[in-house]
Amino acid sequence: MQKFTSEDIKINRIWAAISYVWIISLVVLLAKKDSAFAQAHARQGFVLFVVSLIASFLPVLGWLLNIVVWGVAIVALIRAARGEFWKIPGVATLAEKISF
Repeated sequence: MQKFTSEDIKINRIWAAISYVWIISLVVLLAKKDSAFAQAHARQGFVLFVVSLIASFLPVLGWLLNIVVWGVAIVALIRAARGEFWKIPGVATLAEKISF
Protein backbone atom coordinates (compact mmCIF):
# COMPACT_ATOMS: atom_id res chain seq x y z
CA MET A 1 0.00 0.00 0.00
CA GLN A 2 1.24 3.47 -0.84
CA LYS A 3 1.98 5.94 1.91
CA PHE A 4 1.08 9.57 1.45
CA THR A 5 1.89 12.40 3.82
CA SER A 6 -1.02 14.20 5.42
CA GLU A 7 0.35 17.48 4.04
CA ASP A 8 0.41 16.07 0.48
CA ILE A 9 -3.18 14.85 0.83
CA LYS A 10 -4.38 18.14 2.32
CA ILE A 11 -2.82 20.26 -0.42
CA ASN A 12 -3.52 18.02 -3.41
CA ARG A 13 -6.82 16.24 -2.75
CA ILE A 14 -8.73 18.47 -5.18
CA TRP A 15 -6.11 17.84 -7.89
CA ALA A 16 -6.44 14.13 -7.16
CA ALA A 17 -10.23 14.31 -7.44
CA ILE A 18 -10.32 16.16 -10.76
CA SER A 19 -7.85 13.69 -12.22
CA TYR A 20 -10.81 11.33 -12.69
CA VAL A 21 -12.33 13.73 -15.22
CA TRP A 22 -10.89 11.97 -18.27
CA ILE A 23 -8.32 14.05 -20.17
CA ILE A 24 -7.61 16.19 -17.11
CA SER A 25 -5.71 13.20 -15.74
CA LEU A 26 -2.93 14.08 -18.20
CA VAL A 27 -2.81 17.64 -16.93
CA VAL A 28 -2.48 16.42 -13.34
CA LEU A 29 0.19 13.88 -14.33
CA LEU A 30 2.26 16.65 -15.88
CA ALA A 31 1.50 19.49 -13.44
CA LYS A 32 1.65 17.74 -10.06
CA LYS A 33 4.83 15.67 -10.33
CA ASP A 34 5.74 16.68 -6.76
CA SER A 35 2.64 15.02 -5.27
CA ALA A 36 2.57 11.25 -4.81
CA PHE A 37 -1.11 11.46 -3.87
CA ALA A 38 -2.18 13.37 -6.99
CA GLN A 39 0.04 11.20 -9.21
CA ALA A 40 -1.46 7.95 -7.91
CA HIS A 41 -4.98 9.19 -8.61
CA ALA A 42 -4.03 10.69 -11.97
CA ARG A 43 -2.55 7.39 -13.12
CA GLN A 44 -5.75 5.57 -12.27
CA GLY A 45 -7.79 8.34 -13.91
CA PHE A 46 -5.68 8.01 -17.04
CA VAL A 47 -6.26 4.24 -17.21
CA LEU A 48 -10.02 4.80 -16.86
CA PHE A 49 -9.83 7.44 -19.60
CA VAL A 50 -8.08 5.01 -21.98
CA VAL A 51 -10.56 2.22 -21.19
CA SER A 52 -13.42 4.62 -21.86
CA LEU A 53 -11.92 5.66 -25.20
CA ILE A 54 -11.48 2.05 -26.29
CA ALA A 55 -14.99 1.18 -25.12
CA SER A 56 -16.39 4.00 -27.25
CA PHE A 57 -15.51 2.00 -30.35
CA LEU A 58 -17.44 -1.08 -29.24
CA PRO A 59 -21.18 -1.19 -29.98
CA VAL A 60 -23.36 -2.40 -27.09
CA LEU A 61 -20.64 -3.81 -24.84
CA GLY A 62 -18.77 -0.51 -25.01
CA TRP A 63 -21.82 1.39 -23.88
CA LEU A 64 -22.20 -0.84 -20.85
CA LEU A 65 -18.49 -0.71 -20.09
CA ASN A 66 -18.55 3.08 -20.21
CA ILE A 67 -21.37 3.16 -17.66
CA VAL A 68 -19.26 1.02 -15.33
CA VAL A 69 -16.17 3.17 -15.92
CA TRP A 70 -18.12 6.36 -15.21
CA GLY A 71 -19.51 4.88 -12.00
CA VAL A 72 -16.05 3.83 -10.83
CA ALA A 73 -14.66 7.27 -11.72
CA ILE A 74 -17.36 9.03 -9.70
CA VAL A 75 -16.70 6.88 -6.63
CA ALA A 76 -12.93 7.41 -7.00
CA LEU A 77 -13.41 11.18 -7.45
CA ILE A 78 -15.46 11.40 -4.23
CA ARG A 79 -12.93 9.33 -2.29
CA ALA A 80 -10.03 11.44 -3.58
CA ALA A 81 -11.85 14.64 -2.59
CA ARG A 82 -12.16 13.19 0.93
CA GLY A 83 -8.42 12.55 1.00
CA GLU A 84 -8.68 8.78 0.55
CA PHE A 85 -6.90 6.52 -1.90
CA TRP A 86 -8.89 3.68 -3.41
CA LYS A 87 -6.77 1.11 -5.17
CA ILE A 88 -9.24 0.27 -7.96
CA PRO A 89 -9.09 -3.48 -8.68
CA GLY A 90 -7.49 -4.16 -12.07
CA VAL A 91 -6.98 -0.48 -12.80
CA ALA A 92 -4.39 0.07 -10.07
CA THR A 93 -2.16 -2.68 -11.44
CA LEU A 94 -2.04 -0.99 -14.84
CA ALA A 95 -1.75 2.47 -13.31
CA GLU A 96 1.36 1.53 -11.34
CA LYS A 97 3.18 0.83 -14.62
CA ILE A 98 2.60 4.36 -15.95
CA SER A 99 5.43 6.84 -15.61
CA PHE A 100 5.63 10.39 -16.90
